[in-house]
Amino acid sequence: MNLLDKFHNWRRKQRWDRQYKTGRWESLKNEIEAIRYYKIIEFILRFSPKNPSILDIGCGDGLLTERMKPEDYSYFLGLDFSKESIKLASNKNLPKAEFLAADAVKFKPKQKFDIIIFNEAFYYIHETEKQNVLDRMLANLTEEGIIITSIYREGHGCWEYFDEDSRLEKLDFITVTTDEVFRYWKIGVYKKLI
Repeated sequence: MNLLDKFHNWRRKQRWDRQYKTGRWESLKNEIEAIRYYKIIEFILRFSPKNPSILDIGCGDGLLTERMKPEDYSYFLGLDFSKESIKLASNKNLPKAEFLAADAVKFKPKQKFDIIIFNEAFYYIHETEKQNVLDRMLANLTEEGIIITSIYREGHGCWEYFDEDSRLEKLDFITVTTDEVFRYWKIGVYKKLI
């Protein structure tokens, strides 16, 4: 990223922190949003190894972890750009879960994960860094591991990274709709080819 892009990235981080502090993202706790979270959980239970370790990139204040049963995972690491969202997530003291404020562009996992989720996050990664982030996450995915990507609406500039990567096989793909015409998500599940 050039200097201007780094500045915009910094500004975005400041905005997200401010929004989490003022409660702007409380709306993610509503039942319309729950539909998307439950579809992600369904994919986890259907496609992942038993008792998986999970990395949730874009975890916000830990809503996905909160909606899961602790017996459905061995370890959960939530990662988010916003320090404020991570404070909220950490204060929930969710079992077998840790939360870390970090930029996905710079984050280097210390272990391999059975599931890596790009939770409404991949489209926020700068275009020049998307392939680097995906490469790093694939290197930290177990042999039986899966990647789940959830994108609000169309996700232009995202799906080609998953659909056209010869190291990935698409296992499932769905559009999660709501009663609101412009409120929908696309969710894809991919397995790493050995």
